[in-house]
Amino acid sequence: MARRGGFPGGMGMPGNMNNLMKQAQKMQKQMEESQKALEEKEYTAAAGGGAVEVTVSGKKEVTKVKLSEEVVDPDDIEMLEDLIIAATNEALRKMEEDSSSVMSKLTGGLGNLPF
Repeated sequence: MARRGGFPGGMGMPGNMNNLMKQAQKMQKQMEESQKALEEKEYTAAAGGGAVEVTVSGKKEVTKVKLSEEVVDPDDIEMLEDLIIAATNEALRKMEEDSSSVMSKLTGGLGNLPF
């Protein structure tokens, strides 16, 4: 009696699935290593011609704020606040850009998987 159903090619499929799983595990390990490396990096951006400098980690945490004396004006706190926001947002943008670039290099290999 002939077998019905199942995958064409009989026993060939389990080998392909095993290879696919190995590729997926390798990619997952690379992604975890890349994520850890990104979290350890720092990104710095300045605003106000360098009067305010903010550093963030790859974990999206502000790790350092550097202010020039001339930007600390008690009569214009709003300007200082705006410069801190601008520098922080730019540092976070740099971090996100780097993260996206690294991850797209890894996931770009998904097109090579035999689906």
